[in-house]
Amino acid sequence: MSTGDLTTTSYAILGLLAIRPWSTYELAQQMERSLKHFWPRAQSRIYEEPKRLVREGLATATKERVGNRPRTTYSITGRGRDALAAWLARPGAGPVIEFEALLKVFFSEHGTRAGALANLGAIREWTQQQHAENVAFARLLRDSGGPFPERRAQIVLIGRFLVELADALDRWSVWATEQVSAWSDEGGVPEPDWSFVEQVAARPIAAARLPGASDYPSGSV
Repeated sequence: MSTGDLTTTSYAILGLLAIRPWSTYELAQQMERSLKHFWPRAQSRIYEEPKRLVREGLATATKERVGNRPRTTYSITGRGRDALAAWLARPGAGPVIEFEALLKVFFSEHGTRAGALANLGAIREWTQQQHAENVAFARLLRDSGGPFPERRAQIVLIGRFLVELADALDRWSVWATEQVSAWSDEGGVPEPDWSFVEQVAARPIAAARLPGASDYPSGSV
């Protein structure tokens, strides 16, 4: 297998191994602290992917015992660092959102207003938890330098993205709750926030051609 067959998850784990050696348990903990925010798929592969990297010569496995328990620690190899560097040099794809509560809001006309509000409440609750975690980590970074002081610049780059994402979702959930609260319990088609539509439509940006544009009414795209 060539490195061209590696997945993004493979490289995510290589990236962690480039920081320091880890056991699979430690990798899982580190993913819970960091990668879950923007690459959660890595968590489902944590016990198989390091073995694959060893088979490909990109990592090594060292078996040891901690008390009476066996443990395998994985380290990156020189070939693994080369593969990681080559991957990092290639521009990555844009974001893909996987957001169950948002999907339920999207189809909310087939449910109830109360159901839509409950999902919006769950989104707001998620943002509040993210705010608390962001503040805790920022204070840890400020007061002690964090777990990897040599990586502070990279951590703050991603940290700001995650803080602004939580802030944006918080603002959106408040606005969306106001919108849905005004919907009628009697059914019917609610009016959207046309002022928002007009603001976006008026942006001085060349409009893209939407997928399936021929399926829209004439003049709508």
